[in-house]
Amino acid sequence: MDQFDYIIVGAGSSGCVLAARLTEDPSVKVLVVEAGGSEKQAILEMPVAWFRAMRKASVGWGYATEPEPHADNRRIPAPRGRVIGGCSSINGMMYSRGHPLDYDQWAQMGAKGWSFADVLPYFRKSEANWRGKSEYHGADGPLTVARHQTDDTIYPAIMKTAKSLGYRELDDFHGASTEGFSAPDFTVHEGRRGSTAKRFLRPALKRSNLVLVSEALTTRVVMEGKRAVGVEYERDGARVTVRAKREVIVSAGAFNSPQLLLLSGVGPAKALKEHGITVVQDLPGVGRNLQEHAAVRPVFEANGKITFDQELRLDRLTASVIRWWLKGTGPVAGLPVAAQGFVKTRDGLDRPDMQFLISPVAMDAEVWFPGWRAPRGEYFSIANILLSPESTGTVTLRSGDPHDKPKILLNLLATENDRAAFRRFVRFTRKFFAQPPLSGLISREIEPGEDAQGDDEIDAYVRSVVSTAMHPTSTCAMGAGANAVLDEKLRVRGAEGLRVVDCSAMPTVVGGNTNAAAIMIGEKAADLIREASRPGVSSNAARASG
Repeated sequence: MDQFDYIIVGAGSSGCVLAARLTEDPSVKVLVVEAGGSEKQAILEMPVAWFRAMRKASVGWGYATEPEPHADNRRIPAPRGRVIGGCSSINGMMYSRGHPLDYDQWAQMGAKGWSFADVLPYFRKSEANWRGKSEYHGADGPLTVARHQTDDTIYPAIMKTAKSLGYRELDDFHGASTEGFSAPDFTVHEGRRGSTAKRFLRPALKRSNLVLVSEALTTRVVMEGKRAVGVEYERDGARVTVRAKREVIVSAGAFNSPQLLLLSGVGPAKALKEHGITVVQDLPGVGRNLQEHAAVRPVFEANGKITFDQELRLDRLTASVIRWWLKGTGPVAGLPVAAQGFVKTRDGLDRPDMQFLISPVAMDAEVWFPGWRAPRGEYFSIANILLSPESTGTVTLRSGDPHDKPKILLNLLATENDRAAFRRFVRFTRKFFAQPPLSGLISREIEPGEDAQGDDEIDAYVRSVVSTAMHPTSTCAMGAGANAVLDEKLRVRGAEGLRVVDCSAMPTVVGGNTNAAAIMIGEKAADLIREASRPGVSSNAARASG
C-alpha cells in the first residue's frame, strides 16, 4: 500500500486549502483524492456563467432531496461540485463570512477556539482583499477578493431607497457594522473565477510532496480498530488502498462527508447495521443536524431596457466574451448582481435574519438575437434568504453501496418561525420595491403576484417555489452533547487519526454564503493538525473523547 502522512478526501473549498497549507512543510507527504475531474473549463472560469456551471451535469453530483414534506413534496435540487475545487469551482463566487455572532455562538455550543476573535486571523490569512490590509482584512493571501463594479442607474436607486427606509449604505459587509446595503465582494481573480483549486491547490501541486488523484471515488475510510489508517478508492475500474501514517481527513462536503463516515462504520449503530455495515464507532449525530439557507425568489418586471438582458444579445455577448478572453474585463468578467442587503425583519434580533439579493436579470434568461430567439425580457430577480433557519434535516444512506447517492432531506419550512420569516420577507420585498426611487424602475410584480396578499396565499407561494442558497452545513457538527460528531479540533469523537474539515463541521450554518467560511475552516484545520504533529505531542493526541 502506498503511504502518505496525510490523506485528504475531497479537493473542495476546504480540502484544497488544507492540502496547500500542510505541504508548506517539505517533510510532510500529502495525498488528495478527488472524485471529479479538471476545473480548467471556460464555462467554469467565466464569472457570468456560474448559474450554467452550477447546473452542468459533468461537474456535479446530481443530487436532489427526498420529497420535502413542507414544500409540496417537491424534490429540490441540491447542487454540489464533483470537480477539482468542489463547490468553489461552480458557486456564485460571493465572498461573505456571516455575522461575528455566528462564530461566538459556535464557541458557546462547545466549539472552543472558534469564536469570531479566534477565526478572524484565518479569514485575514487567506485573502488578498481589494481594500488592503486592515483589522478585518488581509492583503497577502492567495484568495483574491475583488470589488464588484456597480452600474450608474440601478445601484444608486437601490441605495437611495434603502436609506429612505432607514438602512445604512455600507462600504464593507465585513467591517465594524454588518447590517445594511452595499455591493458584494467576489472571489474573482483578474476577471476569472478564483476557486480554491486555482488559488491554493494548483500552485501547491508544484511541490513534490503533494499528490492529487482525480476521478477517483473514495469508497471507505480504512479502520483498524478505532484508528483510521487509510482510504480505499476506485479509479478506472480498479480498487486502490492507500495508507495514512498520521491522519485521514475527510473534506467531502456536507452530504458526502457523513456518507463516507457511515460507509466506514462511523455513525448511528442501528442505521449502520440495517445496511450490513460493521459498527466501528456509534455516533448518532453523523448525518443529523443538516442546515441550509432556504430561499424564495420574487420577480419584478423592469420599466424599460435597463437590465442585464441587453448584454445577452448574441452580438454583444460575443464581443464581451472575446474581450474577457483577451483582457479579463467587461460584462462577463463579473456577475449581474445589482446590490445586496443584510436585514433584520423583526424587532428583538441580535443579527440580520435575511440576506436580500437583487439581480437585474431573469434567472432563466438566455442568449437572444432578433429573428432567432426572443429576449427573455427585462426583470429583476430577488433572493430572500433565511439566514438562521430553525428547520434541520438529515443525510442518510440509501444503501451500503458507495455508488448510491445519499438520501438528503432538508426539511425546509418545518417550523412556524421559518414560515413566518418568509411572510415577512415577501412583504419586505414589496415594500422595498414600492419605495421611490426604486419604484420608478419597476412596472409590476410578477411573483408571487398581487393575488398573494394574506398569510395563507403567501405560505402557498413559498411552499411551491422554496429552494436553497446551496449552503448545506452541520452534518458532522463540532460541539458538546450526544449528537456532536467532532470535538473542537475537528477530530471524530471516539476515533483516532480521523478528522472532518469542511462545512459539515459547522455547529450552525453561518449567516452568509459559506465558501469563505469553508476556506477559513481549512486554514484553521492546518494549524490544528500541525500542532498535533509537533514533537512531544502524545501519539494519542488525535483521540477524541468518546
